[in-house]
Parts: sequence; C-alpha cells; structure tokens
Amino acid sequence: VQLVESGGGLVQPGGSLRLSCAASGFTFSSYAMSWVRQAPGKGREWVSAINTGGYSTRYADSVKGRFTISRDNARTTFYLQMNSLKPEDTAVYYCNAYLNHNTYWGQGTQVTVSS
Repeated sequence: VQLVESGGGLVQPGGSLRLSCAASGFTFSSYAMSWVRQAPGKGREWVSAINTGGYSTRYADSVKGRFTISRDNARTTFYLQMNSLKPEDTAVYYCNAYLNHNTYWGQGTQVTVSS
C-alpha cells in the first residue's frame, strides 16, 4: 500500500497550490479519502474529506471556500486545490485513505505560505 503526496512548496500569501495523492496497493474506489495537516508545534488538524464516489465533500471551517477536494478513481489519485493561501495554512499536509478499521497514510508534503 502506498499513498504518495506531491505538489507542496513555497507560495506567497494569496497564491495557490494543488496537492496530489497517488494511491496504489488497495481498492482506491472503495475508500473515502481525507487531507490532514500539521503545523509546526501543533497537533494534526483535519482539513477535508471526500466520499468514495466523489460527490460528497466536507471541509474544516478554516479552509471552507478556499480549498477544493476532488478525486479521480480511474487514476487512483485525489487532489486538494488550495487557493487564497494564508500564512496559517503553513503545515505538512498528509493524505489519508480510510474504510471501516483500515486506514492508510502518506508521508506528507510541506506547504509553506510566506512572503
């Protein structure tokens, strides 16, 4: 099982990034997916989630209206489009796949929002 994030980097406030999470080794279309982040010195914060079919999404209040989660089951990849980024969005972003008691995690990708 592998979840591999990509797309992180350094961006100025107000900018955009698109994170990707490529999955392999499990039945991707059967798993709901989420993004979780961890800022320096803080605990993990849930950011967003999407159901198996991609038609139901949820967001933390802190990112609602700025971030968009999506998935492509044919490519076994899901995404987080992040717009209007703020310095407080700086964190390591982790992708997560979950189904009942099974959960898988990626290694994380750093997002830094700074001028």
